[in-house]
Amino acid sequence: MTAAMVGNDRTSGGHPWDYLLRTWRELDVPEGWRAEIDEERIVLGPPPHAHHNGIAEMVQHRLYRVLPEGLGIYQTLGIHVAPLDRLYVPDLVIMERELIMAADPETSDPMDAAEAQLIVEVTSKGNARDDRTKKYRAYARAGVSMYLLIDRFDTRGAMTTLFTEPNEDGTYKHSDPVPFGKPLVLPEPFGTTLLTDEFPA
Repeated sequence: MTAAMVGNDRTSGGHPWDYLLRTWRELDVPEGWRAEIDEERIVLGPPPHAHHNGIAEMVQHRLYRVLPEGLGIYQTLGIHVAPLDRLYVPDLVIMERELIMAADPETSDPMDAAEAQLIVEVTSKGNARDDRTKKYRAYARAGVSMYLLIDRFDTRGAMTTLFTEPNEDGTYKHSDPVPFGKPLVLPEPFGTTLLTDEFPA
């Protein structure tokens, strides 16, 4: 996500996050684009490739079959990584529906990343490094219990990796990487196997 950036107004006073969040709320983002807050700036990214969207749809379709009552799958949900004052818009967020419905209808404020049951990111050529590093550390710091990284551009070949058991230091205790074509087990509350053989590399 490097198409355009809005820096933080250091002359406005107050906390940079407050200014950036106000600006983010007021942005008129083109359809399909995403606006995120990262390292005290707003970053706009263009719509991803059709293969990117296709993978996200296949994961969503699989999860809907096993989704526990009360959980929902959200595609354009802004989430706040409170320990780092960052705002990301993952490809998929699985979160309690009750939290979504309780959100303030007058604002478009992001949800707390710590409340996510699972976050899914599918890499694009331009953002793969961020998904592997910045977002990996941010989701761990936020306490996101499961982070699923679908990386079509991994140097080892296209890989799907599930990270679990986040640490406050910005790492996950466990990772389960599998190459495209091999199944990946998603533990409870999903209790299913993700088939990656149809993912376009």
